[in-house]
Amino acid sequence: MNYLIHFHLFAAIAWIGGSIFMFVLGITLRDKQKQKEVYPHVGPIFGYFELLSLVVLISSGVIMIMNDGLIDLVFSDDKSQVVELLRNKLWLVLSLVIATAVHFFVAYRTNNKERTKLENIISRGTSLFIFFVNLFVLHYAIMIRTILP
Repeated sequence: MNYLIHFHLFAAIAWIGGSIFMFVLGITLRDKQKQKEVYPHVGPIFGYFELLSLVVLISSGVIMIMNDGLIDLVFSDDKSQVVELLRNKLWLVLSLVIATAVHFFVAYRTNNKERTKLENIISRGTSLFIFFVNLFVLHYAIMIRTILP
């Protein structure tokens, strides 16, 4: 096992753990005034930390796929279980990247400002999507790891 897996795991812990923290914070912090006090401070710090985690995840993941010779298999007609799991995981990661970009755009544009109803729906919807898709990505990662030596 190479050292990249350690960077990948650390970044995954940060990414998923942060997602769970913000999900719990969003559920438990019901008071609108407290939300207005907390989110403008926590959001940007969390956002940049999560962005760094995502960059490390994607970079280390791409390098590991290439180093392990899986890149050719991903784009082949191979129907083996590990390749199918990896493809599914990569599609989910792509959807996470898109949802994260949309969420960052709305969050950055509306930080310390009153959001419209549509901006609230997009922000909360992408947050919820990211939270749940993270769990599926983690599931696929565990399944892939149990198959690979």
